[in-house]
Amino acid sequence: MDALGINLPGLLTQLISFLILFAVLSKLLYKPISKAIGDRSKKIQDSLEAADKARKEADASREVMEKQIVESRSEGQKMIANAKDIADKFKEEELIKAREEIKAEKKRAEADIQRERDAAIEGLRREFASIVVDAAEKIVERSLDQSKHKDLIDKVLEESSALNKDN
Repeated sequence: MDALGINLPGLLTQLISFLILFAVLSKLLYKPISKAIGDRSKKIQDSLEAADKARKEADASREVMEKQIVESRSEGQKMIANAKDIADKFKEEELIKAREEIKAEKKRAEADIQRERDAAIEGLRREFASIVVDAAEKIVERSLDQSKHKDLIDKVLEESSALNKDN
């Protein structure tokens, strides 16, 4: 081995030194580094599990919020529909009240018109009666000439028809 440039006692010394160094490094460095790597791996795994749990909780919260939004929209639509129904009922009630008031006012107006008509007719009757009495007095005062009598009656009738047209 000398020909190859290998010194056997030096090789053995180096080999033993290497094994001692390996054992020391294994005890001093490998186990702490391995433990640190294991701890870090556990921390990473715990972080991943926590992130997964947080994601699931966020998904659950999102689903709950979406359900609440849907329920809120549904309640809002119900409230809007209810408000429309109430408004329609109120509108209908107000229309009914207005129609009733119009009917009552119409009846009052018709009654007023009838009273005024009756009063006008009564006034006309009194006026006509007065005219007839006046005409009768004039006829009695004058002679019973037939042509004058006819002219007087025609005149009274014209006056009464003129009064009727005016009223």
